[in-house]
Amino acid sequence: MRTRTMKAFTFKRYGKSPELGFDDRDYPSVGADEILVKVHAVGLNPIDNMIPTGMFKPVLHFTLPATMGSDLAGVVIETGSRVTRFKPGDEVFASIFDTGRGSLAEFAVVPERLAAIKPANLDFVQAASLPMVSLTSWQAFTERARLQPGQKVFIPAGSGGIGSFAIQLAKHLGAKVGTTTSSANIEWVSRLGADEVVDYKKQEFENVLSGYDCVLGTLRGDTIEKSTQILNPGGKIISLIGPLDAAFARDRHLNIILRFVFSLMSRKIMHLSKKRNLSYSFLFVRPDGAQLTQISKLIEAEQIVPVIDKVFPFTATKDALDYLAGGHAKGKVVVKIHE
Repeated sequence: MRTRTMKAFTFKRYGKSPELGFDDRDYPSVGADEILVKVHAVGLNPIDNMIPTGMFKPVLHFTLPATMGSDLAGVVIETGSRVTRFKPGDEVFASIFDTGRGSLAEFAVVPERLAAIKPANLDFVQAASLPMVSLTSWQAFTERARLQPGQKVFIPAGSGGIGSFAIQLAKHLGAKVGTTTSSANIEWVSRLGADEVVDYKKQEFENVLSGYDCVLGTLRGDTIEKSTQILNPGGKIISLIGPLDAAFARDRHLNIILRFVFSLMSRKIMHLSKKRNLSYSFLFVRPDGAQLTQISKLIEAEQIVPVIDKVFPFTATKDALDYLAGGHAKGKVVVKIHE
């Protein structure tokens, strides 16, 4: 009997030539606590481009060739024997980041606890744009920063995929928001809710902003180190892009060598933070269906709206990843898999 297959977008090896492309993969079988989803759309995230480089190889474990992608929205077509929250026909969205699986495929297996019913007012493309950026922002602001009304949070690159969501969530939580963007997007990020906007082509944010309580690290380079200058004593830096730190290594139960390596990597920012009485931590998003359900309520109440820059067909997945890597997306980049 011929095995049933599906199309998936994969990488074959780590490094400079990961051989990205389409593969025929076995049609997935569902475990007792899992649902099988016909994937309609996949939201792309910067980490999707980083994983094949091998940067996160010690932390994220894949069997090669590995299907790429983390976020998805689609329709449940099968449920495992112990699943109680979903039934075939349900429209769901989820992140399967850090599960060793990928979402850039015609079908995907999703652990029940990671999925949520799709917001009723969104289509699949809009819903697929949300999981990682919404969970990251939610965990950064409600768990790590414990953001209070009236506090000030700095979210660089406010027009990007994470920035455009994080600004809206911070405003919903009652915070004042500062951001950076280019001249063309100043008015737009202000409409999203930013109170102080710095045109990064004309000014250095650390010379303009002050009195902040929290910084969300979204940009590579020296932005995180510069941001220590705008924080009040006791302020928090929550970085999404590194450097990785020893606390992260401990949380992941990584070996003593990796703990040492990560503590070396974060030594400079730790020293700067300590000198200014700040705290630094690296945040690795945690997929969570219960949190997505709470976020869905905010979306349905139109407290937050998804921001989509560009939608690519499944056949142009490589172009979508290249476009995202260019770093100029205004909102999210989404791949549409099934109509």
